[in-house]
Amino acid sequence: MSALAHLCEEIAACRDCELAKYRTNVVPGEGAEDADLLFIGEAPGWHEDQQGRPFVGPAGQFLDELLASIDLRREEAYIANVIKCRPPQNREPLPAEIETCRKWLDRQIEIIRPRMIVTLGRYSLARYFPSESISRIHGRPRRLQGVICYPMYHPAAALHQGSLRPIIQTDMLRIPQILAQGTELPPEPVESQQLSLF
Repeated sequence: MSALAHLCEEIAACRDCELAKYRTNVVPGEGAEDADLLFIGEAPGWHEDQQGRPFVGPAGQFLDELLASIDLRREEAYIANVIKCRPPQNREPLPAEIETCRKWLDRQIEIIRPRMIVTLGRYSLARYFPSESISRIHGRPRRLQGVICYPMYHPAAALHQGSLRPIIQTDMLRIPQILAQGTELPPEPVESQQLSLF
C-alpha cells in the first residue's frame, strides 16, 4: 500500500472532531501521488459526502471542465479539501475544525510534494495568506518555500455569481505557463515568509 493510500485509511478512521458524528463518508482526496498540481478546496458538500470523493457535485463538474481546458485529467492532479468531512447543512467550516483537520492536509502535501498548490476559495487561501482576500490576489502566483502557491476563486463561486466564471476560466488557463516559468517567478512577499506549507 502506498503512503498516500495508507494516509487515506487513517483519515477515514478519524474521529477527532464533532464532524465525524454527521458524515456519511470521509472525503480524504484523490489523484496522483506524484502530482505536480494540488488543488485544495474548502469542505465536502452533500454529493462528496455521499460518494467519499472530492468535487463530484456541480462545482466538481465545473472543475473537470477547467482541468480539461488545460489538457489535464483529474487523475493527473491531486484534489483535496481543507477539511475532510462535510459540515452539517453545508455550513462554513469552523476554525477549530480547520485546525483539527490541518494535520491530514499537512501530511498529504509532504507525501505528494507538488510543484504548485492551487487554493480554491478563501479557506484554503487563508492557510497560506491569512491577511489577503481572494478578490485581490486571485490569479497571482507566489513562491512559498520553493512551491508555487496560486490563489483562485472556488469553482462554486461561478455557480452563484456568473460573472466570476470567465475570471476563473482565465486564471486556470494561466497554470501551464506558470508551471513552465517555475523558479522565474518573483520571490514570495515579505508577509508570507514566516508562513510554512505545513
